[in-house]
Amino acid sequence: MKPRHKRAAIAVGVLAAVGVAVALVLNAFNSNLVFFYTPSQIASKEAPQGKTFRVGGLVQAGTVQRDGVTVRFTVTDTAQTVPVRYEGVLPDLFKEGKGVVAQGQLGPDGVFVAREVLAKHDENYMPPEAAAALKNAGKTSSHTAQTLVMGNGK
Repeated sequence: MKPRHKRAAIAVGVLAAVGVAVALVLNAFNSNLVFFYTPSQIASKEAPQGKTFRVGGLVQAGTVQRDGVTVRFTVTDTAQTVPVRYEGVLPDLFKEGKGVVAQGQLGPDGVFVAREVLAKHDENYMPPEAAAALKNAGKTSSHTAQTLVMGNGK
């Protein structure tokens, strides 16, 4: 084999190895990607069925039901609601009327089965996506949504 052919074979081999590595990285990234949906988006069937995603909003007052380690509650963006079922210990800051983000899958019965529940960390913070959803629902003023995202205007 001529030296020129050897260099071409090595170059093709390196390009193939890089291509395989990039494909593996992109596949791993895609499988770990988790999207955020609001209750309104879930109600309009924008959320994927059978895939993991996050839903966020406010815990609707009067909907928290505890049965041992199973907790049922409703998440709302003030326009639509989504029933949620979670088995486990909830964060200390989890309360009715407060912001929450749950990660899990939407069941065929329309109940969101959460594997993880995150509560907001103080009185003035809300995930930007949840604040935007409340603002878009028309129930929260622009100033209130801005304050929730920024936290006391600081």
